[in-house]
Amino acid sequence: MSMPPGLGMRHKQEEWALDGTARGGIETIDVDRSDHGYREWLKEAVRKVQADAQRSADTHLLSFPLPERWGIDLYLKDESTHPTGSLKHRLARSLFLYGLCNGWIRPGKPVIEASSGSTAVSEAYFAKLIGVPFIAVMPRTTSREKCRLIEFHGGQCHFVDDPRTMYAESAALAAESGGHYMDQFTYAERATDWRGNNNIAESIYQQLRLERYPEPAWVVATAGTGGTSATIARYVHYMQYDTRVCVADPENSCFFDGWVHHDAHASSDHGSRIEGIGRPRMEPSFVPGAIDRMMKVPDAASVAAVRALERGIGRKAGGSTGTGLWSALRIVAEMVAAGRTGSVVTLLCDPGERYLDKYYSDAWLEEQGLDIEPYVKTLDIFLTTGNWTD
Repeated sequence: MSMPPGLGMRHKQEEWALDGTARGGIETIDVDRSDHGYREWLKEAVRKVQADAQRSADTHLLSFPLPERWGIDLYLKDESTHPTGSLKHRLARSLFLYGLCNGWIRPGKPVIEASSGSTAVSEAYFAKLIGVPFIAVMPRTTSREKCRLIEFHGGQCHFVDDPRTMYAESAALAAESGGHYMDQFTYAERATDWRGNNNIAESIYQQLRLERYPEPAWVVATAGTGGTSATIARYVHYMQYDTRVCVADPENSCFFDGWVHHDAHASSDHGSRIEGIGRPRMEPSFVPGAIDRMMKVPDAASVAAVRALERGIGRKAGGSTGTGLWSALRIVAEMVAAGRTGSVVTLLCDPGERYLDKYYSDAWLEEQGLDIEPYVKTLDIFLTTGNWTD
């Protein structure tokens, strides 16, 4: 590789006389990579992504029915009402703005993402919006409906048999194509403005301001990248609230073990059955020190909880919603037992219609060896009597 004139004189350029004059009369080296066409494309791409946010109303805060005598309110932040139908719409928008403003996303070059589906659906939407190709690297077990939605938005599905290989496969595709590996598992917590700017945490507190308990005792999140729990916890600390943050983790995920044992190298040999959450490694965007509590939730309990949600509010939701709801109801049970009043918030992450062949299929449950009946019974007894029995 040829060297620009004068580059080999770097050390001499840095030798300055005491009077501030340069020795040797070495010329200043100046490389200007300004590209008017690219900057015009960049401005238009950023405008389109920001315009999407302006067109989108805030998501609802739904109330889950609990006995009035308990003096406790349970809410679900309904992220399924975003244009792409999930919590990941916020993340995808932030990741695209981050990638664009860093100069990583370029016209005509593909964006590649490792995903269990929902992030890929949302990123396919934003890629189409700004006119770049999109490739989703996903486990072969990803629900058919998510694959359909990715393709509907113009994306391409690239399947792997072992979820642990998604990262390397995504990076390899980006290198081969000259595209950008978005890498949500690294950049989720960096791309989101956790101090405010209408992030999910600020939105929750704004919507609670006229409720009888405007500052929740607990917010329960689930972790895929860890970006949502980091945003909520950082905002709580920044605003000096007393709210505690709990992260619910499914089976076949290492986050709980890594958090409990302070082990940044914790891992799991199997992929999560609860799509969208749970990871085989400790992801860079998971911020253990920011959160107060974690629960390890059986997958059968997650499924029992989403079915209880449908009975309670008439809405189907994905399995990750069930993981968070199970944990939130356990916290409510603690409050009831202790005679405490207050509010608890968890998330409705995406619609259950994406998982009719999984969490709402008894045949799938049997195939997976999941018996939800003990957990259904626990929820029924609790919601009737206030007594929680594992």
